[in-house]
Amino acid sequence: MSLDNAATKPHERMQAALGPDLIAVDALIRARMASKHAPRIPEVTAHLVEAGGKRVRPMLTLAAAKLCGYEGDAHHKLAATVEFIHTATLLHDDVVDESQKRRGRPTANLLWDNKSSVLVGDYLFARAFQLMVEPGNLRVLSILSNAAAVIAEGEVLQLSAAMNIATSEDTYLQVIRGKTAALFEAACEVGGVIAERPEAEVRALAVYGDGLGIAFQMADDLLDWGGSDGVIGKNTGDDFRERKLTLPVIRAIARADETERAFWQRTIEKGDQQEGDLDHALALLRRHGTLDETRSEAFGWSARAQEALTVLPDHPLRDMMHDLADYVVARLA
Repeated sequence: MSLDNAATKPHERMQAALGPDLIAVDALIRARMASKHAPRIPEVTAHLVEAGGKRVRPMLTLAAAKLCGYEGDAHHKLAATVEFIHTATLLHDDVVDESQKRRGRPTANLLWDNKSSVLVGDYLFARAFQLMVEPGNLRVLSILSNAAAVIAEGEVLQLSAAMNIATSEDTYLQVIRGKTAALFEAACEVGGVIAERPEAEVRALAVYGDGLGIAFQMADDLLDWGGSDGVIGKNTGDDFRERKLTLPVIRAIARADETERAFWQRTIEKGDQQEGDLDHALALLRRHGTLDETRSEAFGWSARAQEALTVLPDHPLRDMMHDLADYVVARLA
């Protein structure tokens, strides 16, 4: 698949197929992010919501419901719920990471302040819970509320695992399930639940979302090292500078000799990074083959997501979801 050809991008085909539904969701988001008493809430929220994100997560909720034959409008509220949860986590993440840019624009915490970002994020979480209750489906409420808890747990786990070279692959997987895959999984699963599909199909949607989210995050982590080719550019190496333990590094540390381990202790645990350290770290990843291995892992999770779709009804949206799983790892080809 060519990433240069806009017509081949599955999320854009999905946007076109779900046009009226997305318009309804956008209207709902704008209505529910309003506040009569605190004008800063819509100001901060609009800054992020209107920054041009792909809205993949709410689209997955809409797509899952539609391919399962759902004909009501509760999926609009669930899609808006998913977007509010995602937006709230971005606001909180930017404060925790002390980020200055998000989607090419200054972050809310930079334009306003940390307190505003945290409190508006809390407001959006509250709005999300109001929305998820409205369809009156206890299972939907359970799925989405559990996802919100897993996301928060993943963020705390990432904080405690940061800068610790003893971090295991299992911990890494827990972190990316929390920070990314949990919401993908819930977004897909609730589409099948609201359509009242058989349990096998609901489970398949959950497995698809989980695999898609893990593949997406692994691809992102690998691209931070310049992809499987390890070609460092001006926008790569941020994870190393921020001393984050991602899969290529975790595996390289596990295979390190005494000298290599001392390097990782100095640069990751102690934060003593010098000129040339990024290039040396990259050389170690290449030496131990962990870039190629991470690429293979990402492709494996993408394939697992695609396999899950086979039990779902034949539908153009199912084909787009299949292609989306290809697209998130095609960046690594």
